[in-house]
Amino acid sequence: MEMFKEGQSPRSRPYNRWTIFGGLLVFAMTLLNGCAYTRGTFGDEVKDEDVAALKKGETTRTQVVERLGAPDRIAQANGQDVFQYYRYDVKGGSLLLILINFSRLNIKSDDLYVFFNQKGVVDDVVFGKRTKQLKFQFWPFGD
Repeated sequence: MEMFKEGQSPRSRPYNRWTIFGGLLVFAMTLLNGCAYTRGTFGDEVKDEDVAALKKGETTRTQVVERLGAPDRIAQANGQDVFQYYRYDVKGGSLLLILINFSRLNIKSDDLYVFFNQKGVVDDVVFGKRTKQLKFQFWPFGD
């Protein structure tokens, strides 16, 4: 059982082991390409009806905490206490290739700021809701 003809070397065969190995390697690399999508949220959702229940000049600090829970952040601005409630939404997509990868991460937030006067009564409410506009994108160029 002879593998080679007389005078023939392994390198002169049309398909030597390195050719087969290289072909399998290229085939495996094409299988390793892919896409990945990720999503994450941080913080609790602030409901529109909870924001509508906050009345300027009527709602107290205690009532705000009873309705919304403890604030994520408490700050001072112009001698007023400010409660901040926030929620972040993150969506990311990646196109994973062997030699180059493309990835894009989009982050939007919902923010509620409740300003209190010196007596601890709501003076102003500012609410922005942008997480509904968030999209998955994996192409990093353009909008």
